[in-house]
Amino acid sequence: MPGPTITAREVAQRLDIPVEMAARHGLDGGMSEESLTAIEQDPPAWLVQSRANRKKGARPVWATLTCVVCGFTESARPKKWWPEFTYLSCRTHAPQDVPAPASDQHRTEIEGVGSRFIGIVDVTV
Repeated sequence: MPGPTITAREVAQRLDIPVEMAARHGLDGGMSEESLTAIEQDPPAWLVQSRANRKKGARPVWATLTCVVCGFTESARPKKWWPEFTYLSCRTHAPQDVPAPASDQHRTEIEGVGSRFIGIVDVTV
């Protein structure tokens, strides 16, 4: 009996490529763990080329978002408008649940990060 199938999003995350690229190359979910492992171990030419074309220091394809309060984690495609976050918190947590900024810092909260996070940016004033 075959094992569970892997979703298109999981395939893209594991290969560190956009979901659209995975679909364009026929990797749009429904794969077995064994098939994906085979691709990871012996990547096709298009995947090797894609990885070679990445610019050093460029924004990553996927970002891991983790709540500083409860530890909930998800992977998301980073947005160009995301600053460097000091903390991420699920929007269900109270502001006082997050570590307070230093006395010489100003805090900004940014809604709409990932599926459920508030991005927190502390900057020295």
